[in-house]
Amino acid sequence: MARSTRSARLETRTARLKLPFAKKPAFVKVAPGVGLGYRRNQTAGTWVARVADGKGGNWTKSIGFADDFDEADGTGTFDFWQAQDRARSISRRGSAGDGADAKLATVAKVIDRYEADLKTRGGDPGNAGRVRVHLNDALFSRTVALLTSRELREWRDVLAKTLSPASVNRIASALKAALNLAADHDERIPSRRAWEIGLATIPDAEQARNIILTDETIRGLITASYSQSAEFGLLVEVAAVTGARVSQLAGLEVQDVQGDRVDARLMMPSSKKGRGQKKISRRPVPVPLSIVDRLSQHAKNKAGSTALLVKPSGEPWRKSDHSRLFKRAVKKLVDEATEARVDDKPIKIGGYDPKEVTIYALRHSNIVRHLLANVPIRVVATQHDTSVAMIERTYSRFISDHADALARGALLDVAPREGNQ
Repeated sequence: MARSTRSARLETRTARLKLPFAKKPAFVKVAPGVGLGYRRNQTAGTWVARVADGKGGNWTKSIGFADDFDEADGTGTFDFWQAQDRARSISRRGSAGDGADAKLATVAKVIDRYEADLKTRGGDPGNAGRVRVHLNDALFSRTVALLTSRELREWRDVLAKTLSPASVNRIASALKAALNLAADHDERIPSRRAWEIGLATIPDAEQARNIILTDETIRGLITASYSQSAEFGLLVEVAAVTGARVSQLAGLEVQDVQGDRVDARLMMPSSKKGRGQKKISRRPVPVPLSIVDRLSQHAKNKAGSTALLVKPSGEPWRKSDHSRLFKRAVKKLVDEATEARVDDKPIKIGGYDPKEVTIYALRHSNIVRHLLANVPIRVVATQHDTSVAMIERTYSRFISDHADALARGALLDVAPREGNQ
C-alpha cells in the first residue's frame, strides 16, 4: 500500500474550514504525477484528483465531498486519507472511470454513447444515426480532445453543398450534443470551443420552404393515396386532418379514437422531439365525424391497445415507410394534370414542383389553415405538438398576412364622405 501524504492544512476538517472560499482547489502531491486538491465551498468542500497526462499537461476529476460536516462513508464523502487512495485509484483507471475507457475517446465512440443516452432518455436515436451517415472516416477516428474548429467548419460547409441549411443545422446540432455529452463526463476534454465555433448554426436556415397546399389539392392526394391501399389512404387522411407527424400517427392506438362524443377527437400522442427525458403524453385533437367513422370501422374487433394505423401487412408504420407511397400519390396527380394540360408549362402541384411535395406538406397546410381561421397561436402550437416560438418563426408570413387583415377591419378612414363635403 502506498504511504499516505501528510498536509497540515488539508488533513483535518478544522484546518480545511479555515481556508478561504475559492474556485481553484488547493493541491498536495500524493503520488508521482498525481495531486489531491481541496476546494473550499460555502457548504462541504470537494476533493479533486489531478493527474499528469505524460505530455506536459494534466486532467482533473472530481472525487466527492470532504467530511467537513458529515462523517466520511468512503463512497460519496471522504476524509483526507480516503481521498488520497481515491485519487491514486483514479489515476490508474483514467478519467473515464475504468481501465477500458482510460484512452481518450474518438468521435465514433462518443456518438455511440450519445445514441445510448438518447435511448435511455426516451429520445430519438435517429439523431445519432444521421450524424454517422454524414461523417467521413477522418472525423470518425479523430480524438475528441484534439478536434479543431477549422476541420469541423470544413465538414459542415461540405454538407451545405448538398443539403439544405436547415438539414445541416440539425445534423451539426446532433453532433454538438454528442460532443457536449462527452465533455460533461471527461475532464480531459479541455474546451468545447472547437465545436461551438466550427459547428455554428447557419443563419436564416429556417426560412420558410414550407409547402402550403390548397384544400382541393389535399383532397386529390388523399384520393390518390386510397387508390394504393385503404391503410395508406387512412394514414394520409388523418395526417391531413390533424397536421400530426407520421411518428405521432404511428403511435395512435385503437383506444385513442373518441367517437362516442358530440365533439369527436383523437388522443394524439406527443412526439419525441426536444431535449431531456421525453415522456409520451396524449392531447385531444378535434377531427370530423366522417373520419372517426372510418377509423372505427377500420379498428373493429381490435384490442384497445392495438396500433390504430398500420400497413397493409398489419405491421406498424416505421420512419420513411410512407415516402415512396406518397411520391406515387403525387405522381398520380401529376399524371392526371398532364392529361388535362393544354399548354407546355411544367406541371405543378398546388403551385409547387412535385419533387418538393412530401407528406409533411399536409402538416404545414394544416397549421396555416388554423392560423388563417383565427385560432390563437398558442392553441395551434398545442394542437400540433410544437412551440409558439416555432410557429411564429416558421409561419411568420402567414401570421403577418392574417394580422394585416384583422387590423384592416379596424382602420379609421377620415376621408370626407360624399354629401358631407
